[in-house]
Amino acid sequence: MRNKPQIKIPATYMRGGTSKGVFFRLQDLPEAAQQPGPARDALLLRVIGSPDPYGKHTDGMGGGTSSTSKTVILSKSDRPDHDVNYLFGQVSIDKPFIDWSGNCGNLTAAVGAFAISNGLVSADRIPENGTAVVRIWQANIEKTIVAHIPITHGEVQETGDFELDGVTFPAAEVQVEFMDPADGEGSMFPTGNVVDELEVPGVGTLKATMISAGIPTVFINAEDVGYTGTELQDAINNDTKALAMFETIRAHGALRMGLIKNIEEAAQRQHTPKVAFVAQPAEYIASSGKKVGADEIDLLVRALSMGKLHHAMMGTAAVAIGAAAAVPGTLVNLAAGGGERDAVRFGHPSGTLRVGGEARQVNGEWTATKAVMSRSARVLMEGFVRVPGDAF
Repeated sequence: MRNKPQIKIPATYMRGGTSKGVFFRLQDLPEAAQQPGPARDALLLRVIGSPDPYGKHTDGMGGGTSSTSKTVILSKSDRPDHDVNYLFGQVSIDKPFIDWSGNCGNLTAAVGAFAISNGLVSADRIPENGTAVVRIWQANIEKTIVAHIPITHGEVQETGDFELDGVTFPAAEVQVEFMDPADGEGSMFPTGNVVDELEVPGVGTLKATMISAGIPTVFINAEDVGYTGTELQDAINNDTKALAMFETIRAHGALRMGLIKNIEEAAQRQHTPKVAFVAQPAEYIASSGKKVGADEIDLLVRALSMGKLHHAMMGTAAVAIGAAAAVPGTLVNLAAGGGERDAVRFGHPSGTLRVGGEARQVNGEWTATKAVMSRSARVLMEGFVRVPGDAF
C-alpha cells in the first residue's frame, strides 16, 4: 500500500517567556483536527514528535523538555469583550498523550503578539504606536487574561532590552494580567485550608499549601523533603528516587484537591497539579553562573513540570506563587516572611522573577483577584509544518 504524502499546515514557532511551542490558527488546521478529539491529538503529537522513547523529539518540533513540548490553537473569540480564544496543549514526551487540563502562563505572553500578527484582533484595537491591549479567553481554564503588547508603526514590537532570567537574549517587555486566576468555580484552596497535613505513603506527612490559582499547585517546604531550595536541575532530574517521590506527592495532592478520583488517574493528568518546594531566602549560583544574593529575593521556589524540575519557573506556577504569597499563613507567604504582601520576588534555578498578586477574603474564603507579571515573546520561525497525511 502506497504511503500518503506529507501535508503542510500553516504554523508559527514562538517563544513565550521561558517556553516555546508551535502556534496554529484554528482555521488553518485540517478539518478533522478543528474539533477536539483523537484526530487533533494525533496530529499535534506528530507535529511535536511524540511519543519519543529516545526523549529527543528528533522527528518533530518539540525540544525534549516540558518547556518545549507545547502546542497552541488560537481563534477569534465570540465571547463579549474578548479578542481571541487561546487553547493550550501540553504534549507528553514519551507517551501518546496531550494534557488539555491547564494553561501555559509563559506561552500566554506570545498569544497577543500572534493574534495581532495573524489578523485575530480587530485593526481598530491596534494603535500606530504604543501598547495594544489584547483580551484573551483562556479556554482550558475559562479565565480572562489581558496582555499588553508593544506596537511600533502598527506592528508588534518584539525587540527590546527587557531581560528575563531563563531566556538568553533580551526582548520587548510584555505585561500579562491574569484576572480572577483561581481555577474553576470552587475555592482557591480546595481543601478549605491554607495549610494541610498531606499524608504521602513512603514519604510521610507533609505540611502543604494546595492552591488552584494560575494552575493547581501543591507547595511543600523544601526542608521537609531534604532540600534547601537552592537546587538546580541536575540535583533533582538525575535522581530517579527524588523524581518518584515528587510524583507520589503530586498524585496524592491531586487526590486531596479533588482533581482525580483515584491515584491511578494521576498518570493521565501529567500537566496538573504542579508540585513545588519553597524555602526562605539564601544565596546560590543560578544555572547561568550568576550569583543570586539572599537580599535580592523574598523566598526560594523550585517547581516540577511533567515530572522534571523546571529550568526556571512555569508562568502559571508563578501566578500560583503570587496568589499564595498574598494570603497570610500559606507556606509561600511564610517562606517570604509572612504578613500582607502584594508582590514577591522569588529565586528559581535560572535567576529571579517578580510576580504581583492580589487576594481578598469573602465570607471566610480567600479569592485571588489578579496576578501580574512581565515576560517577553518573539517569533522564531513561521511558515508551514509538515506531517505525514496518514498521521491523524
